[in-house]
Amino acid sequence: QIRWANIPKPLLGGFSFYLLFLFSISVYSILFDNSFLNKGVIGILLSCSFGFLLGWADDGYGTNPILKFVGQFICANILTGTGLIIPLTDIVMIDYMFTVFWIIGMMNSINMLDNMDGITASSSLVITLVCFFITLNQPEINPIYSSMLIAVAGSLIGFLFFNVSPAKMYMGDTGSMFLGVFLGGLSIDIIWSMKTSYTGSFDAGQFLMPMMIFIVPIIDTLTVFIRRIARKQSPFVGGKDHTTHHLVYFGYSDKQVMYWFILANSIGGGIAYLIYINFDSIGLWLSLSIFGLFLLVFFGTQRYYDIGKLKDNIKEQRKTIHIENAERLKKGQA
Repeated sequence: QIRWANIPKPLLGGFSFYLLFLFSISVYSILFDNSFLNKGVIGILLSCSFGFLLGWADDGYGTNPILKFVGQFICANILTGTGLIIPLTDIVMIDYMFTVFWIIGMMNSINMLDNMDGITASSSLVITLVCFFITLNQPEINPIYSSMLIAVAGSLIGFLFFNVSPAKMYMGDTGSMFLGVFLGGLSIDIIWSMKTSYTGSFDAGQFLMPMMIFIVPIIDTLTVFIRRIARKQSPFVGGKDHTTHHLVYFGYSDKQVMYWFILANSIGGGIAYLIYINFDSIGLWLSLSIFGLFLLVFFGTQRYYDIGKLKDNIKEQRKTIHIENAERLKKGQA
């Protein structure tokens, strides 16, 4: 991933996320008992640990993209192998493939979003807090999940003090890989398990909460993939072509971009929480309205993206003309 400011800085954020994640499990087991340790929790622990190590290897040695994908595939299969599978349909293989796609997608989305100071940390913080408040109202959810979420939320708040522009520290792939599998994995039990009742085995309403909670990483990743493929460029090759970059090209400062993303995340998370507390009364038209809102935000983002791109092109053209005029002037004086 190419960062907006290519200035070497300590990549320590991911270590704080992972250590507090482990600390939350240890403290919970000491204060209570070990009854929370089931296959699902072990799956979260092992997959997050593997994701952390995968990111650490990438930060230290620059992992080959294929090996990185294989590592993400292993993370997803650790989760599915311990029973954490999104109940999308009645067909096991389809559910398995979608779960693997979701986990790998989240790991890449969170990783790709980490291109500007404060963006990934603030986005992940909002997602973590929304998931935490949902767990408080779901007694059937394993209580250790709440402990994990509040610990990681605390680590993100502490990290943001050093990551807001101008950043003194980055999370690196160590942090983004961990956050991707952590948020993607916990969302299976917390969010994806909820279905409406007016459809059959495949439930479009099941997508409403994930779509709103993860609205920022989903839209950014979709935008980048679509734009790069349209340019016949590999979507996995880094570049300064994310929604964050184009908002800067549009005219916002780095901090203002972060505030816009926090606002978008908060609105999406708020809508997701309202969906959760009114889930039983959600009908077809309300579902379509929420899907429409997502599309409105997506196409609105494309509009800002295009204007930002146009302004950046004009700026580059003026810069080129200025350089050419300066060279002509220098030759004329000579």
